[in-house]
Order: sequence, then structure tokens, then C-alpha cells
Amino acid sequence: MPHDIAVFLGPSCERAVAESILPAGFFFPPAARGDLTAAAGNGARIITLIDGVFFQESAVGHREILAALKSGIRVIGASSMGALRAAELHTLGMEGVGVVYRLYRDGILISDDEVALVYDPETFFSLSEPLVNIRCTIRSARESGIISREEGAALLSVARSLYFPDRTYPHICECAKDSVSSPTLQKFLEFTRHHAVDQKREDALAALKRTREVAVEMESRRWP
Repeated sequence: MPHDIAVFLGPSCERAVAESILPAGFFFPPAARGDLTAAAGNGARIITLIDGVFFQESAVGHREILAALKSGIRVIGASSMGALRAAELHTLGMEGVGVVYRLYRDGILISDDEVALVYDPETFFSLSEPLVNIRCTIRSARESGIISREEGAALLSVARSLYFPDRTYPHICECAKDSVSSPTLQKFLEFTRHHAVDQKREDALAALKRTREVAVEMESRRWP
């Protein structure tokens, strides 16, 4: 059976939630090199790249995305690897969705490290926090009066200095003890327990909704 809509998804969004938005989609784990080529060969008319591997295997290649676009497949990217590739290829036809994509496209974010994290390979449960989410959470805490601009800068500096598997809010606060007061760290940590911003998830949801829109548009053109 052809996979008309192929979605590569892992820790950015829960599978059950994704399926409720896009019940017609075929969902695959985070994409590695060659996976988009395989999806194209299996009949995909829309490929939505959200999550992909970074270090453990070869990442999704630009050439396979360009080949899919050239063959008439719609390719949408967001949240993680999808945001990276969409920012690099948006002038060549790949469609980007969401805040993370726009930050990369506009050169505000540059490093792959911003969206990297470690996760359980069986459940896709996140075991560390991606730096882009930490940035958004610090900004939200500052706007909520939990931390000052200087304290936010100190927390972000600590987060950036850590290797990506070590980025958790408790560990960041532990490492920031020399630059941020203990009461402020306690307040910030409590804030993250209830109000942490998961921008990657929000962008993944937006990409799934956009995929559904594109599928409806394509179907309407197919059956006038």
C-alpha cells in the first residue's frame, strides 16, 4: 500500500497526538540518511520531516530532499532536523513551519546543537532538554518576572556550556549556583516544572496541521 503521507517523528511530539491530527499519515521513527528516498520510492506524495538522527547515524541528506522535490513530492520540515533542512532548502522548494524553522532561516540560530537531545529509543521520551526550548523557557520566565535579564543570560550561558545530553533544568540550576542566587534558582526550577516552553512540540503540531491542509489541497485538485 503506498504511503501517501510519510511523517518522520520521534521525541518532538507524542505519536497518539500526532495521529489524532493526521490520521491518514504513515508515521516513521526519526529519519536517517536514505529514509526519505525510501518514502519517495514507496509512493509518498507528502513527506513531513520533524525528527531525524544527528550523531548515531548519517543524517538526512540534502540531495534526497532535493530529489523528492524534483519528483513533485511536497516536503515539509519543522521542529528539529526538519527545521534545519527546511531553513537550508526553503529557497529550493522545501516548506518550513514554525518558530524554530524561522530562527534558523533568519540566521538567529546556527548550530545543530540547538535542537539536539537524547531520548529513549523505545518510547522516544526526552531525557534532556534541547537548547532552543531552554532559550524559550528562560525568555518566558523573564517575561513572567521570575528572573531578571542578567539572571536569564547567566542561565543560558550555563546551558550553552553543557554537552547536550547533560542539559536538564535541575542540572543547569546546579551549575548556575555561582552566578544566580539560590532563591532565584528555586523559583526558576519551580517555573520549569509547570510552565517550561516546549517550542519543538508546538512546531511539530503546527507542521502536522499544515500537512493535513496540504493533503486536503492536493486532494481537491485531484478530484474537481
